[in-house]
Amino acid sequence: MNKKIKIVYCLPSLYIPGGMERVLTIKANYFAEKLGYDIYIILTDGKGLEPFYALSPKVHLIHLDINFNELWNKPLYKKLFIYACKQRLYKKRLTKCLFEIRPDITVSMLRREINFINSIHDGSVKIGEIHVNKSNFRDLAEAKNTGFIKSRLSRLWMKQLDRQVKQLSKFIILTEEDRKNFSSYLDNTTVIYNPLPFYPEQTSDCTAKEVIAVGRYAYQKGFDLLIETWRIVAQKHPDWNLRIYGGGGRSDFLALKDKYHLDTLYLEEQTPDIIRNYCRSSIFVLSSRYEGFGMVITEAMSCGVPPVSFTCPCGPRDIIDDGKNGLLVENGNIEMLAEKICYLIENDEIRRKMGQQARIDVERFKIEQIAEQWKQLFESLTLKN
Repeated sequence: MNKKIKIVYCLPSLYIPGGMERVLTIKANYFAEKLGYDIYIILTDGKGLEPFYALSPKVHLIHLDINFNELWNKPLYKKLFIYACKQRLYKKRLTKCLFEIRPDITVSMLRREINFINSIHDGSVKIGEIHVNKSNFRDLAEAKNTGFIKSRLSRLWMKQLDRQVKQLSKFIILTEEDRKNFSSYLDNTTVIYNPLPFYPEQTSDCTAKEVIAVGRYAYQKGFDLLIETWRIVAQKHPDWNLRIYGGGGRSDFLALKDKYHLDTLYLEEQTPDIIRNYCRSSIFVLSSRYEGFGMVITEAMSCGVPPVSFTCPCGPRDIIDDGKNGLLVENGNIEMLAEKICYLIENDEIRRKMGQQARIDVERFKIEQIAEQWKQLFESLTLKN
C-alpha cells in the first residue's frame, strides 16, 4: 500500500510503568519508525507527566486532560456522578479529536472509551485490544472478596463491554486460551501476541545458583505463593537463591520472608537493567494467579533462561511447550511448583538445553514478526474501508 496509514490509540496514560503501556510504546515506536505509520496516542490522564517508557518523537501525543484519576479518593456515590460527567466530557473531546485527525483506524485499549467509541462516526475503523484475560478484566478490588455493589457494577459493566465489543470491526486478544472465552458469542476476534521488548546478544549459561521472578508486588503475581514454594525448595537446596524484582509495596512479603527465616530469598526493587539480572539467573518462575499474557516469561526465555510457570489464565500455555522449552505446573499447586524447580536445579544438562530451546522458540515473539501481523491486519481493514 502506498497510502500512509493513520492510527489513533486511546489510553488513560503513559506515565505508569504498566504492561499495557509498555507494549503500546513498543508497537507505536515500531509502527512510526519502521513502517512509516502516522501514530497518535490520545490520553485522558497524566498531563504534564513524561511517558515512563521512551516514546519516539514521531509518535504524536494528545492530552485531553479529563483526569479520571481523581475519582479514586471519592466515595462511591460521588464517584458515579463525577464519572458520568467525565465520560460525557471524554466523548465530546475525543469526538472532536477524531474528526480533526481523521484516522484510518481508531484503537480502543478497552478502557473508558469502549463505552461510546462505536457511536463516533468519524469514518475510522474501530478496533479493540484487551490486555488482561476476560475472567479478570473487571476485577475491581484485585482481591479475594468484592463487595456486593462493586460486584454488581462489574457484572453490568461486562454486559456493556460485550455489547460494544461485538460492534468492533476487530477485537484483538492476546492468547488462544483466552480467545475461547469469547468465541461462543464473538466472530470478530483475532489473536496477536505481545512483542518482545528485547532479544539480547548476551544470554545466561544457566550455571549460576540463582532463580528469578519479576513482577509487581501485588496479589495477582502470587509472590506469597512463591515464597511458600521457596520455603520447600530452600530446605533441599540451601545453596540456591531466589531474587524477586518488582515495584510496589513489599511489606507483606518481607513479613512472610521473616516468618519463614528465608535467608536465600531477596525481595528487590524494580530495576531498569532487568536483562542483566535475567542473564545472571538459571531458572525463571511465574507464580501469578492470572495474567493477560505473561510477557516476563518471554523476556526470560529471550535471555536463555528456562521458565517454570503455573498454568494460570492466560498466557503460559500459549508460550511454554511443556518439557521442551520450560515447565508448566497446575495453577496454585505450590508443592508441584517446588518439585519442578528442584527438578531443574538437580539436572544441569536438562536446564541448560531447555534454556537454549527457550531462546530459539521465543523468536516468534520478536517485534518484526508481531508487527507483520499487525501490518496485515491494518491493511486489510483499510482496504475494506
